[in-house]
Amino acid sequence: MNPLDHEEFRRQGHMIIDFIANYYRDIEKYPVRSQVEPGYLHKRIPENAPYNPEPIETILQDVQNHIVPGLTHWLSPYHFAYYPANASIAASLGEILCTGFNVDGFNWMASPAATELENIVMDWLGKMLELPESFLFSGNGGGVIQGTTGDAVLCTVIAARDQLLNRIGRENIVKLVVYGSDQTHCSLHKAAKIAGIHPNNVRSVKTTKSKAFALSPDSLRAAIISDKEAGLIPLYLCATVGTTSSGAVDPVGPLCDVAEDYGIWVHIDAAYAGSACICPEFRHFIDGVECANSFSFNPHKWLLTNLDCCCLWVKDPSALVNAFSTDSEYLKNTATDSKQVVDYKDWQVPLTRRFRAIKLWLVLRSYGVVNLRNYLRRHVEMAKHFEGLIAMDKRFEVVVPRNFSLVCFRISPSARVNGCSADDEESTANELNRKLLKSLNDSGLVCMTHAIVGGIYMIRFSIGQPLTDYRHIEMAWKVVQEYTDAMLGTYLK
Repeated sequence: MNPLDHEEFRRQGHMIIDFIANYYRDIEKYPVRSQVEPGYLHKRIPENAPYNPEPIETILQDVQNHIVPGLTHWLSPYHFAYYPANASIAASLGEILCTGFNVDGFNWMASPAATELENIVMDWLGKMLELPESFLFSGNGGGVIQGTTGDAVLCTVIAARDQLLNRIGRENIVKLVVYGSDQTHCSLHKAAKIAGIHPNNVRSVKTTKSKAFALSPDSLRAAIISDKEAGLIPLYLCATVGTTSSGAVDPVGPLCDVAEDYGIWVHIDAAYAGSACICPEFRHFIDGVECANSFSFNPHKWLLTNLDCCCLWVKDPSALVNAFSTDSEYLKNTATDSKQVVDYKDWQVPLTRRFRAIKLWLVLRSYGVVNLRNYLRRHVEMAKHFEGLIAMDKRFEVVVPRNFSLVCFRISPSARVNGCSADDEESTANELNRKLLKSLNDSGLVCMTHAIVGGIYMIRFSIGQPLTDYRHIEMAWKVVQEYTDAMLGTYLK
């Protein structure tokens, strides 16, 4: 057996590429959300691994027959749930290079090209975002590719924690407080838990519809003052550009001003919307980032880069290095001792790391800034088109202002159901929208998700898949209307 026989790799590789190409060609034929029941695969796959080898032809047939039915097709042009999971030819081929080389670039010596290309690509992308020089390697900051936003938030929480505790004493960890809004991603709570922050010291500052569910600097300051009066120590703020629920944008600059008054580490989470900020017309959403300590966004959400790829920049890399560095004898080498190289093992939780930079490098080179910007703009224009469709049907309303390509809508409380009381309009509307979303997703024709903001249950329509076009938007809206017709029994013009 030669597991790396180059000719056999070539033969099987062509088959896999053909399989995926056909999958993209036929993806609209599949129900968007998987229709299987829990435990379905256990009934189809043998209980034990095969004793003798099986041919790739047989395995691929099983993938088609057993695996594909259990997939929710994130790359379907009718997948409007959560936030997009992007992919592209360039990124897929970059993944093949990454997997094929199979290097572990935990330090510079382990694979110099992996480290140095990541340095270069992170500076490229930082310049595309017009990040301040202080976030770039050229300005003594630097960037690292993490797996997800959760990794980025965890690393920065730990870096902030250690930086502060080294000054005030480790015993004060029970007093540390982290802040976000009630719209901040749950990864902040998870990171705080892992970092040892007391569960009672994680603040979810309330937001309001009048402020478009953005975190108010005044509310943040009030929470901080209250904590300090209680003898607690403010540590960390996670401000969001493009919240998961509604795409809300926290006011970065004013929040940084508040944080500066109390010595708080500020992290900007732009996981979804950060991609859009390479376009000049959207860059203002991260104005004030120059006052933050760290910034991250996910090219795997909206910048044609396959999972996983979260880009994190820090002004002070030593904060990460001091928190995560390891100095085992078997890792020592002259390059590290020279202090002239980056050892990325000290910028993350795990030691091992993939050569993610090569796929991001292929994306940036293959499409260029101009095409990436136009790709993003097209999705925003589609979102505007969808808003226009909603406006023409008086049964519906857009719940929150649209900033990017996420449209949050619902059946309006003014859409009456025959025989229903109007005494509790909001409760009735919430139940209607729950039923509508379930019907839509059960149909397999489209896939969407929901959020609740200010007590309002709304349907999230997130546009950003590479295969989505205007015809898919219009067809999805037609499906929404048809299922609403069936629910309401009338179509109010």
